[in-house]
Amino acid sequence: MSHQASPKLTPSGKPYDIRERSMLFACDVVRIAQKLHMRGRIAGALSIQLVDASVNAASNLEEADDGSSGRDFRAKDRIGLRELKETRLRLRILRATGYLDEKDDPIIQEAIELVKIVATIVRNSAQHERRRS
Repeated sequence: MSHQASPKLTPSGKPYDIRERSMLFACDVVRIAQKLHMRGRIAGALSIQLVDASVNAASNLEEADDGSSGRDFRAKDRIGLRELKETRLRLRILRATGYLDEKDDPIIQEAIELVKIVATIVRNSAQHERRRS
């Protein structure tokens, strides 16, 4: 039987690894979308878009790790950032229109935090690349 090492956690108890954290976030979004899908046509349509954006973000962040070059890594991270921003916006819209309520605020906060983290990763990798040039 193999034993996986437990992921390193931040002081807030969230995974330190951005790929793991974005995957868990996408799973949370899927759970919310399942509930939204039952709330009518508009909520259903937004739930599909929400899932697409969050899963695309997690996928691009996962793929960035295997980028063929620094440029490829940064491109995938930038796409992940755009998808996270889209997810954050859609969550905020759903909250503002009453499809989500205060119990869903933690997932909106997680979207905000992930955008900040990935934006920092993108900014730092660009600065690192400029210093190397």
